[in-house]
Amino acid sequence: MPLNLSSQNVIFTRQDTLRGSITAERAWWDLTYYHLDISVNPSGRTIEGTNTVTYRVVTPDARMQIDLQEPMQLIDAVQNGASLKFIRDGNVYWIDLKEKQEQGKIYSVILTFAGKPRVSTRPPWVGGLTWSKDKKKQPFVATSCQGDGASLWWPCKDHMYDEPDSMLISVNVPENLMDVSNGRLRSVVKTKNNTTTYNWFVANSISNYSVNINIGDYAHFSEIFQGEKGALDCDYYVLKENLEKAKRQFTQVPKMLAAFEHWFGPYPFYEDGYKLVEAPYLGMEHQSSVTYGNGFKNGYRGTDLSGTGWGLKFDFIIIHESGHEWFANSITYEDIADMWVHESFTNYSENLYVEYYYGKAAGSEYLIGTRAKIKNDRPITGIYNVNNEGSGDMYYKGGNMLHTLRQILGDDEKWRAVLRGMNKDFYHQVVKGSQIENYLSEKTGIDLNSFFDQYLRDVRIPKFEYYITGNNLTFRWNNCVPDFRMPLKIYVEGKAMNIFPTVTYATVTLSSATHEIAIDKNYYVEAANLSE
Repeated sequence: MPLNLSSQNVIFTRQDTLRGSITAERAWWDLTYYHLDISVNPSGRTIEGTNTVTYRVVTPDARMQIDLQEPMQLIDAVQNGASLKFIRDGNVYWIDLKEKQEQGKIYSVILTFAGKPRVSTRPPWVGGLTWSKDKKKQPFVATSCQGDGASLWWPCKDHMYDEPDSMLISVNVPENLMDVSNGRLRSVVKTKNNTTTYNWFVANSISNYSVNINIGDYAHFSEIFQGEKGALDCDYYVLKENLEKAKRQFTQVPKMLAAFEHWFGPYPFYEDGYKLVEAPYLGMEHQSSVTYGNGFKNGYRGTDLSGTGWGLKFDFIIIHESGHEWFANSITYEDIADMWVHESFTNYSENLYVEYYYGKAAGSEYLIGTRAKIKNDRPITGIYNVNNEGSGDMYYKGGNMLHTLRQILGDDEKWRAVLRGMNKDFYHQVVKGSQIENYLSEKTGIDLNSFFDQYLRDVRIPKFEYYITGNNLTFRWNNCVPDFRMPLKIYVEGKAMNIFPTVTYATVTLSSATHEIAIDKNYYVEAANLSE
């Protein structure tokens, strides 16, 4: 998701717990397949249809939690031809199953629903539908719902821990419009009521918030990227009025794919292809259906977020949102409190893209330039089990945290191997943030517990305090967690030197008396010379 640095105090409710925790009514069944079959009426701003939920019984039970936010309404729930009783509890429906649910067996429930879904007041940061029009006054419609949840427009198991193994998305729209959704276009069916149904099949597991619809008077063009796993279909859908602009700007897609396959390994969804789809908002990382609204120009809405000039060398939305295919859509957080797993790595991917094409110094300069936007207002990790994300610092501070970790490791080839290994070992998996922390400790061979406590769960910037007495340099870490320890590269009269500060003062003897001490700017830390 694009950056949003706003923050607010939240009072948690029972509804937050129902949305954000793995309740008993969720835990007993495991999703295997969705068929979302809907009709979208742009003139009435309504959606109606069905979602067939197919699942495997883990532990037999008789009550199912289905999420569907107001003002959307569940109309019917059917299993094996029999209507089921259900009651509404805020944004949750409790459905009582009649049939015995046997462990290990597969069942389906057909959910019929309808309504006017919530309109997003600030997409994509505020979830909902965007009902817009193009220059020809044709409808231009899109969904975006990370954080607020897919259940604001369709009924589902709206928690990130469980994903269907595959999904069919059928969207019926007025015949003069096209729908573009996730996966590959399986068929286009024209109906007698002057509408057309587009059937998109997703061959891979997919998170709820990644499921999207994009409706407009689209033009389509495509190309083949020869990647690490062979030929990757790249399809582009833009408003007809923007076709020529898109053909020029979207030449950055194969450049992005080449850079990210180098750093992270193969694009994770060759079976579903890659799509870049114009949307009536800035953009979003919908799996295999990345949405784009950056005005066909470089930077972030034409500006350089780093203030260095490097941010104008690439289209922020193409690079950032596509980076989420690796970190969000393939490696997915279980709880939004660990949203840093998505955003810190994807923010860092911008640096790696710049480095791939313009050199290591350029990549570092870009990332360091973004530090001015770090607020250190709240911890990067949020509160678990209540659908609460942490500080927006998960972007810039998170990216600088990973850049700092690269410096600690001090081995660029090993660092690249760690990033590629992560995408291989957690391929298409839902993870806890702690799993990623432990993985990085294991693969780097460095105990990173206090490192992550400092950067993820504390708001302070660690401060390197030092003073010089004759030839002796005395130093420690301050403004940090109690057991913080992190090696640091400093420069003594311009010559690099590695030291190992802890929270306790230590002293090293220098070859000569000096007052010219500088820290390596690639570390996200502060410094204070106490001898001045």
